[in-house]
Amino acid sequence: MKLLFALIFIFTIDILTLSIVSASSNFNVLDYGAIGNGKADDSEAFLKAWNDVCGATEDSPTLHVPDGKTYLLNPLKFQGPCKSNQVNFDLRGTLMAPSKDEWPSDGADKWVQFYDIEGLNLKGAGKFDGQGSLWWKDCDRKHCKRPTALFFHNCNGLQVKEMKHINSGRNHISINDCNDVIFSNIQILAPEESPNTDGIDISKSKNVLIQDSFIATGDDCIAINEGSSDINIIGITCGPGHGISIGSLGKDGAYNVVENIHVSNCLLQGTQNGVRIKTWQGGYGYAKNITFEKITLKNAKNPIIIDQYYTSYAYSRKIKGMDIKVSDVTYREVNGTSANEDAITLNCSRARCTNIILDNVNIKMITLGKEAKAICQNVDGKFLSTVPIVSCLSKSH
Repeated sequence: MKLLFALIFIFTIDILTLSIVSASSNFNVLDYGAIGNGKADDSEAFLKAWNDVCGATEDSPTLHVPDGKTYLLNPLKFQGPCKSNQVNFDLRGTLMAPSKDEWPSDGADKWVQFYDIEGLNLKGAGKFDGQGSLWWKDCDRKHCKRPTALFFHNCNGLQVKEMKHINSGRNHISINDCNDVIFSNIQILAPEESPNTDGIDISKSKNVLIQDSFIATGDDCIAINEGSSDINIIGITCGPGHGISIGSLGKDGAYNVVENIHVSNCLLQGTQNGVRIKTWQGGYGYAKNITFEKITLKNAKNPIIIDQYYTSYAYSRKIKGMDIKVSDVTYREVNGTSANEDAITLNCSRARCTNIILDNVNIKMITLGKEAKAICQNVDGKFLSTVPIVSCLSKSH
C-alpha cells in the first residue's frame, strides 16, 4: 500500500510539473493586457508577452494572438536573441497599423520588426493590415517616408506560413541578412495603383524558399536584391504588379551581386513586367546563374526583359568601363501571351550579357493579328524553339 501511494504521489508530481512546463511555454497576449478592439494600443502587451517568450528556456515557446480580434500596434520591434532555439509566433487575429494620421511623429519607417531571432516560426491564418491608403494618396503628391509593414533582420531558420498581408504603406515584407528562410502559403494584397507596395523584398540573404503563394500588389511581387544568393521561387501566382524581378542593382554607383536564382512554376497575369532583371547605369558587380522555367504568362507586359538602363541618367563614378555584368541566364518553358509587341527585350550594357539561353519559349500577342517581337543589344547566347525569334542570338541545334 505504501509503495502504491508513493507511486501515485510521484505520478501526480510529474503531471503537475508537466502542466507547469506546458503552461509556461505558451504566452497569450490577452493575459498581458491586450484588448483587441482595433482602437486601444496593444503594443505594450505584445512586447511584454514577447519578452517572456524570448526569455523562456523550454523548447519552442509560443506567443499566441487569438482570432476574432483586431490588435492595433504602433511601430515595434521584437528583439532577440532568444533563449530557445525555436520560437513560435502563432497569429490568428488581425494586427493593424495606425493610419498615416495616427502614425508616431518620430518618423519610423518600419511597422513590425523581428531582429536577431534564431528559429522564428511565424504561422497562423491571421492578417497584417498596413492601412496604407492614406500613405498612397498623400505620398503620390509629395515626398514622404512611407513604412515597410514587416521587416526581418538576421533571423536565420525563419519560417512564415499561411497568413495574409494587406495594404502596406510601402513594401509589405522585407527579408534582410537572413539565411535558411521558408515562406509558404501566404497572400499579399494591395490595389494595382498603390505605389511601391512590393510583396516580398530580399536583400543580403541566402538559401531562401518562397513557395505556393499569391501576390497581387502595385509593384514587384518579389524583388531579389543586393547580396542575395541561392533563392528559390516556386509556385507563385503574381498579378497585378510589376512581376518577379532581380534588382534593381547598382543604384548610385554601388557594387551589387546576386547569384544562383531559380524561379519556376509561376503564373504572371496582367503584370507590368513578367520576369525581369533590372540594373542602374553606373553601378558595377554581377547577376549570374539565374533560371526562369515553367513560367506561364497571361496578358503580361514585357514578359521577358533585361533592362540595364533602368534609370534615365548614368551615375558618374571614378571607375569607368564597369557595369553590372549579367551572365548565365536561362529562360526555359516560358509560355503565354503578351500585352506588348516587344515580348522579349534584352537591353544590355557595354559589359554585355553573356550565355543568355532561351529554350522552348513561346510568347504571342494577346491581340489577334499582331505578332510579338524580340529586341536586343549587347547580348550573347543561344535560342532553341523560341517564338518570337531572337535574331541577335545563335540558334541552337
